[in-house]
Amino acid sequence: MNIPEFDLVRLLRTIFHPKQSERIAVFIDLPNPQDVRDWKFLQQTNLKTQRIAHDVFFQGLLQRKAELPFASVEFYAYEPTGGSNLELPPTVTSPDGKTLQLIEDVLGHLDIVLYLSTYSATAPLTALAKKLGFRGATMHGCNETILRSGLAKNYDEVSTKAERFRQALTRCDDVVIEFEALGKKYQLTLELARQEAQKSHGLCRTPGEIANLPAGEIYWVPSNARGQFPMKLKDDGTIALMEVADGRVQNGTLLRGNARSLDHLLATFRSDPATGQLGELGLGTQVLPVSGADIQDEKILGTMHVATGRDDHLGGKIDVSKFKDKKNATHEDILFAPHKTPEINLTNVWMHKDNREVLLIQNYQPTDFVKQVAM
Repeated sequence: MNIPEFDLVRLLRTIFHPKQSERIAVFIDLPNPQDVRDWKFLQQTNLKTQRIAHDVFFQGLLQRKAELPFASVEFYAYEPTGGSNLELPPTVTSPDGKTLQLIEDVLGHLDIVLYLSTYSATAPLTALAKKLGFRGATMHGCNETILRSGLAKNYDEVSTKAERFRQALTRCDDVVIEFEALGKKYQLTLELARQEAQKSHGLCRTPGEIANLPAGEIYWVPSNARGQFPMKLKDDGTIALMEVADGRVQNGTLLRGNARSLDHLLATFRSDPATGQLGELGLGTQVLPVSGADIQDEKILGTMHVATGRDDHLGGKIDVSKFKDKKNATHEDILFAPHKTPEINLTNVWMHKDNREVLLIQNYQPTDFVKQVAM
């Protein structure tokens, strides 16, 4: 697989500043992890992200050893977690068919990890990295568009732009988001309590750090939230109005679509309240093409996302222990973007800071204020 615009050496050197003695490994998820044995999974045409992991990253690391002189390059497969940021399985399978303990046999001996999987592994991997001291990057849903665009960027520049944006918005009081959906207007207020804004900027040079790639966003863990927001359910496109109070989704009303889909979601929120906690507000900082994968599309300037559930990997207090069932301990991004939610318009996003009201986004377009600081 040849991706002309993508330079593996530049990407890994910029992001990690790797040392010659370090060990690196590529991880994928497979419905049957034993299919990694003798590379059997490469015969399955539907496993595009996993194919990129092997052809572009693993083979690229082996072929360019002179430029990326790692002490070892390894490859492992594991069973899909079944949800965004759920805990990783305890075992992995190597290409020779051996089943190994993830922590004791593998992660405990690595310096850098690259996870190219179906579901995001950022939250559990961040917790493990802090304990074990490795660093790495998660690239769930990676596709060829992402390789040519989001991963082809100079991450020193991405980091610089994200920091400018962060500095302009940090320590604000709140962000108020105004929506329009199916002819009606709604408003959601996210209280940020003058906390320091954080950035996803891609650079990952300190042991214990995990980068989510492509990078390019600023984010907060809200201290509280109230109001309403329209939500497009990912399974069938049902549009629902979510009612927010005390920082989490309390109820919902069907606007269009399948009532059963909404009932199922609300049942989860009610039976396991941590699942409905609004654990993130994120704003994209990059000019990028739509990739069809949220991992890149939420980084596009003019988009906004909130997330429900787990937020410990972002500095929040909602970790696995806060859920009644660990199978519910997901971090679910809810992206608002023209291609993803055409039924929902992001009419205005306002920031309140230092007794000023500043318009950040209008009709999915960054304002002049944002362009000046982010571009």
